[in-house]
Amino acid sequence: MLTLVGTREQFVQPQTCLRAKMLLKAPTRPKLSSCFMPQEECDQYCALIPGLPEDLAKICLALVPRCHFPIMGGVSKRWMSFLESKELIAVRREVGKLEECVYVLTADAEAKGSHWEVLGCPGQKHTPLPPMPGPTKAGFGVVVLAGKLFVIAGYAADHGKECVSDEVYQYDSCLNRWTALSKMNVARCDFACAEVNGMIYVAGGFGPGGDSLSSVEVYDPEQNKWTFIENLRRPRWGCFGCSFDGNMYVMGGRSSFTIGNSRFIDIYNTNNHTWGEVKKGCVMVMAHAVLGDKLFCIEWKNQRSLAIFNPEDNSWQKVSVPLTGSSSTRFNLGIHDGKLLLFSLEEEPGYETLMYDPAAPRGAEWGTSKLKPSGLCLCSVTIKA
Repeated sequence: MLTLVGTREQFVQPQTCLRAKMLLKAPTRPKLSSCFMPQEECDQYCALIPGLPEDLAKICLALVPRCHFPIMGGVSKRWMSFLESKELIAVRREVGKLEECVYVLTADAEAKGSHWEVLGCPGQKHTPLPPMPGPTKAGFGVVVLAGKLFVIAGYAADHGKECVSDEVYQYDSCLNRWTALSKMNVARCDFACAEVNGMIYVAGGFGPGGDSLSSVEVYDPEQNKWTFIENLRRPRWGCFGCSFDGNMYVMGGRSSFTIGNSRFIDIYNTNNHTWGEVKKGCVMVMAHAVLGDKLFCIEWKNQRSLAIFNPEDNSWQKVSVPLTGSSSTRFNLGIHDGKLLLFSLEEEPGYETLMYDPAAPRGAEWGTSKLKPSGLCLCSVTIKA
C-alpha cells in the first residue's frame, strides 16, 4: 500500500516559483503566474501539483483515465516525465486503476499493409495506433515492458531478408506515441525475445548475410543500451522466447546441429548467467502466449489442439480446440482478462473469437469473446497500464 507521509507545512502553497507583482497605484489582485527562474527549470523543480505532497500528487494523476494522458503530458515537463515513467504503472497498480488492453497488428484490406489497433479498452474500440516509424517489417520480435510495446528488428517486408534491421521502436501506451531506441549490436530477424526481470533478451535468428546466429543480447531500458551476453550453445532461428521464474526460455525453430525442427529448450539462468537445456520442447510452433505460469502453443502438425507447457516439471498436456461450425484451422493467440483468445487467421466474417478459460470448471473452459480485430490478426500483445 502507498503511504502518505507529510507534515502540515507540506500542504502549504509553495512559493519558490511564484511571486506577487507589487504596484504603486491602487491595489490590485496579485499575479501569481510569474516565476523567478526560466520556465524549463521551473518545470523541473516545482511541485508536481502545487500545494500537495509528491506522493498524493502522483496518486491524483494516476487516477485519471489513461485516454487523457496524451493531453496531460503537455501541461508541464514534470507531468510528462511522470506519465512516461515506470513509476506511473506502479502507482496505478497500487490504487487499482490499471487498464488492460489487447494490441493487435492487423492486416489491411487486400494485404496492402498492416496497422496496430487496440481492443478491449473503454472507449477505444478498434482504435488505430499512430503508424509505426520505419518500413513495414516481418520477422520482428515484440515485447511488453512497463506499459510499453517494443518492436524489435526484423526485415523490410518489401525487400526480403537481405534487408535485415537492427532498429528498435517503443510504443508508449499511456502517451500514444512511438519512439526510436538504441539500435541492437547485430541486425537480425526470426529470433527469440522475452522480458525477464525488467530486461529484454534477444537470442538467435538470421543475420544480414543470411547466417544463422547464436549471439544473445540484453537491453537495459534504464540505460537505453544493448549488451552481448553468453551465446546460445548452437545457432538457432525461427524460434520464440518466454520467461518463467526469472529465466529466459528459447523454444521451437531450427538449429544448425539438428535435422529438422529442434525439440531442445535452451534456458538462460539470469542469476548465474549460463545456458542449460532440456529436450522436451515442441516443434514448428505457429502461435504462442504465456498465461499465468503456463505456456500455450499451437503447433503446425495439430492446429486443432492447444499444447500447454508447465515449466515446473517441463511437462506438456493437450487440449482440443472445439469445432464451432467454423472452418478456421489457423489461429493467433491473445490474452485478455486471464483468458486465452484464439484469433482466426482466415477470412471468416461470421467467426466469433474463441476463448479458453483455464480457471473454469472442467467442461466449461471454452466460450467466445466479443474482441475481434478489424482484419486478420498478425500479432497480439496485452498491455496493462
